[in-house]
Amino acid sequence: MRIAKQLVRLGVDVIEAGFPAASEGEFIATKKILEEVGDYTEVIGLARANKYDIDKAISAGLSSVHVFIATSDIHLKYKLKMTREEVLERIYDNVKYAKDHGLVVEYSPEDATRTEREFLLKAVRTAVEAGADRINIPDTVGVMEPFTFHDLIKDVVKAAGDRIVSVHCHNDFGLATANSLAGVRAGARQVHVTVNGIGERAGNASLEEVVMGLKKLMGYDTNVKTWLLYETSRLVSELTGVPVPFFKAIVGDNAFGHEAGIHVHGVVENPLTYEPISPEEVGNFRRIALGKHSGVHGLKKVLEDQGIYLDDEKLRLVLQEIKKMADNGQRITSEDAKRIATKLLNS
Repeated sequence: MRIAKQLVRLGVDVIEAGFPAASEGEFIATKKILEEVGDYTEVIGLARANKYDIDKAISAGLSSVHVFIATSDIHLKYKLKMTREEVLERIYDNVKYAKDHGLVVEYSPEDATRTEREFLLKAVRTAVEAGADRINIPDTVGVMEPFTFHDLIKDVVKAAGDRIVSVHCHNDFGLATANSLAGVRAGARQVHVTVNGIGERAGNASLEEVVMGLKKLMGYDTNVKTWLLYETSRLVSELTGVPVPFFKAIVGDNAFGHEAGIHVHGVVENPLTYEPISPEEVGNFRRIALGKHSGVHGLKKVLEDQGIYLDDEKLRLVLQEIKKMADNGQRITSEDAKRIATKLLNS
C-alpha cells in the first residue's frame, strides 16, 4: 500500500496492482490498493485469458484488466498444449467477455517477440476485433535488440489501428530500457516499467531510466514527477529488501559520483561538463569521491564543505597522503580527508 501511494505521488498513469486469481492474498491486496488509490490513477489487474480470472478481477472491483495468453510456438507446444486456432479463439472470446462486462481491456500476446510475425499480427487483430482497448507487446524473455524491436512495433501499430500499443521489456541482455525507447520511437504510447527495474530473472525496464530517457533523449513529457524518482527508488528498495546497485543509472549512489580529478574540476566549474542531467532533477545527490584519481579541486570542495580551507600547498600534501592510502586499497571518506587536513593544520 505504501508503494501504491508513492506511485500515485510520483504520477504514474496506471498501477498494475496484482493478479487477483493467483491467491487470496493477491486478491485482497489488489482490492485494497484499488479502494485506496483508484480515485487518483487507473488500477489494473492481471488475468489469464479465461473467464475465472476475469471474474476474479471483476470481483475485486477492477474496471481495467490486463488479459494475456502466449502466442509463441514454444509456449503453445509445451505450456498451453493448444493450436494456433484455439489460441485465437481464446483471445477473441475472453477479450470480448471482459468488454461485455464493461472493462477496459489491455491484451498481451505473451512471448510476442518469439512469435512468428504474421501469427502475432493476427493475434493482435483478433484482440482488436474483440474490442481490446490497448495492445501490449511483451519481450517476455528479453531477446530483442532495439532495431528489430522498432520494426516489430511499427508493424504492430499498423495492425492495432487506433488502439494504444504498449511495450513490456525484460532485461535478460541488459536492453530493456533501450528496447522500450525504441518501441516508443516506433509508435508505442505506453511503457510497462518497474521501480529500480525489479522483476523476473534480470528484471524489467526501469521506470527511472525509461522516464528520463523519454524526457531528456527523446523530448517526450510524462506525468511523472522526476524529482521523486530517488525517493521512490529508496522506498521500494527498503520495502522489498532488494538493494539498488551502486552504479545504477539515475538512482544509484554513484549515478552522480565523481572521483577523477579532471571530472571533478569540470563539475565544480559547471556540472554540465560531466553530468547529462542534474541530480536535483531526479531527487538524487552529487557525490565527490576521494581516491587515487582525485585532484586538488575535488579535495578542496570536500574539505570546504566541512568548513576547512587550505592553501594549494597544504591541499597537495593532504592529497598525497590520500593517494598513498588509496594505493594500498583503502576506501577514502570525507572524514579521512578531514582528519588528515586537521592533523596537518595542527602540526
